[in-house]
Amino acid sequence: MAKQSRKELIINEAAIIFKQKGYSATSMRELAEKVGIEAASLYNHIRSKDEILEEICFSVAHEYLSFITEIEERDWTYTDKLKGLIDLHIKLMIERPNDVSVANNDWKNLSDPKKKLYKEVRKGYENRIANILTKGMQAGEFRQLHVSVALFTLLSSLRWIELWYRPGRDVTPDELKHDLTTFLVHGLKN
Repeated sequence: MAKQSRKELIINEAAIIFKQKGYSATSMRELAEKVGIEAASLYNHIRSKDEILEEICFSVAHEYLSFITEIEERDWTYTDKLKGLIDLHIKLMIERPNDVSVANNDWKNLSDPKKKLYKEVRKGYENRIANILTKGMQAGEFRQLHVSVALFTLLSSLRWIELWYRPGRDVTPDELKHDLTTFLVHGLKN
């Protein structure tokens, strides 16, 4: 693994603190102490706390967007596309729990025009998932449901992972992926 740059270290530590305390409650002085430099020295690596939040939110968004593009281009069934999206969400929440938490919970602290852009990106991502669900329903792979109900139930069901899952739980990442995917795609019906 390549050594982190000072900027990457600052952003990673900021994500941890933002997740624990929230963006608004975190000071630059606190962040500087965490990375072991003077507060004034932070500005040699970043412009502002806003820049850190932007980096985290848009980095996570970029991963989601690049993966959904890949899924959309694959010649898979809509069921397999949905499973791929579920896998992606679980993978990101396990591999980047702090970043995903900040992107989910602190994006509203972005300054305009970045906040407006981020809202557009989120809405676009939701629309692309809704499109997969709609086409899956049209193809007879999924039950006919109100697409918004299916979409937001799916996303809400995935979001709790960020709050609950920690390494060492009584479920491995593979078991979590299997069980949650099975439940979300097939429900409790035997």
